[in-house]
Amino acid sequence: MIVPFSLCKFSRRRKMPWQKQFDVDWVLDKAMQAFWSRGYEATSMQALVDCTGINRGSLYATYGDKHALFVAALRMYDEKVRRKLLDEVEANHGPREAIRQLFLAFTAPVSESGGNRGCFLTNTALELAAHDPEIGQIVAHSQKEIEAFFLQMIKKGKAQGEIAPHVKPVEAARGLLASLIGLVVLTRSRPDRTLLSSIVDDAMRRLN
Repeated sequence: MIVPFSLCKFSRRRKMPWQKQFDVDWVLDKAMQAFWSRGYEATSMQALVDCTGINRGSLYATYGDKHALFVAALRMYDEKVRRKLLDEVEANHGPREAIRQLFLAFTAPVSESGGNRGCFLTNTALELAAHDPEIGQIVAHSQKEIEAFFLQMIKKGKAQGEIAPHVKPVEAARGLLASLIGLVVLTRSRPDRTLLSSIVDDAMRRLN
């Protein structure tokens, strides 16, 4: 579903002592991958040092503490992964199929080797959002944009005859959001393809 970001080449030019000796975005992406796989609490600073190859002092000086680094990584995921996915399914499919493809994007990794990491934002919602206002705000904003995506697709689908006239856009969009979040949670706790497919089918039947 998600194409890894291209690795940036380090410059071979000589740098002044105060200049960064590493690519800031590349390192942030490596941290994002670690947090996404393990969660906030289970990802130690030593794990971040190991996966980025950058010492603690440089990480703290560049990104701040572990919490600040996590927030930056979550924002990167929201922009580079979540928004990109919505843009891609909308650009490549009709309204109804775009909704379906968004659901399928989260079920596809279930059978892939290496396990399924789910959605970084949803994982974070379960772990931290309830007691961390800053992170809760990021998660809530992302969920509102997904709901807005569903709302837009439903309205377009009704106008094009792909979605039943009786479907109420606002109610349906919120129902789809709830189904998607539930689906993503189940991809990690009960990654059964039959179960997940039935949830996708049920969500799409609401548009009939």
